[in-house]
Amino acid sequence: MERKPRRVEREKEFEERVVVINRVSKTVKGGRRMRFSALVVVGDKKGRVGYGTGKANEVPDAIKKAIEAAKKNVVSINLVNGGKTIPHSITGVYGAGEVFLRPAAEGTGVIAGGAVRAVLELAGVSDVLSKCIGSRTPINMVHATMEALTNLKTVNSVAKLREKKPQEIR
Repeated sequence: MERKPRRVEREKEFEERVVVINRVSKTVKGGRRMRFSALVVVGDKKGRVGYGTGKANEVPDAIKKAIEAAKKNVVSINLVNGGKTIPHSITGVYGAGEVFLRPAAEGTGVIAGGAVRAVLELAGVSDVLSKCIGSRTPINMVHATMEALTNLKTVNSVAKLREKKPQEIR
């Protein structure tokens, strides 16, 4: 008699990466109440990426909540050169944090720090230069990077906006 597996493991749609976990304490009448907050980035490495935060009494629960929030926040970004780099230089701003992104030649790799690297790698960008200006708080860096990526425009999208042909834009 052949046994069937109870649960069929399906391939994950998104890859997840925990960027930072913070211990948050709240002072109440009886003392301090400890909780954990997690910042998670999810992406399919094909131009779709999202981020989310979660807070709970235990770390695994906070991560689980953050992953659910991140999956609801997924956006598509415009990539060029077969999805390897971004179409143009751009600066993303969020709060006191700024992230400057610049396209790079093939084979350069992702030149970026922690939070920015997580977003770019999970978005599928493999050649890019970045510089963090101002606040380096991970949540601000992720917000600023996502803002920059969502504001990217390709030649075709600009041509469509201006009601011209892509050849006329260059």
